[in-house]
Amino acid sequence: MPNRTRTNELKIFLNDDEKYILERKFLQSGMQSKSAFIRHLILYGYVYEVDYSHLQEYNSALARIGNNLNQIARRINTTGNIYKDDIDEVKELMEKIWHTQKSMLSQQPLIKQ
Repeated sequence: MPNRTRTNELKIFLNDDEKYILERKFLQSGMQSKSAFIRHLILYGYVYEVDYSHLQEYNSALARIGNNLNQIARRINTTGNIYKDDIDEVKELMEKIWHTQKSMLSQQPLIKQ
């Protein structure tokens, strides 16, 4: 085709999952041409670099909370009694979980299209 304005060919390799995702997004786009869809992604798409380092702290906090809950459960199972202090500690741990989750979510970047 001598009148072609786009003369540079691009060849990429995808695994099965990536190909499936590309096909689904292409179909959802409603565009007629996969080439036009990919060009649109290249020209107008976004690349986000997300820092997940705070998740390590979050996971450590959840692990500590989980260990505390397990200790309480063992104590309840061993004694057969539930103490007010145990209930208060569980409530406090749940509050820490919610606080940690809110903190983690507040650190996520806002994505505007």
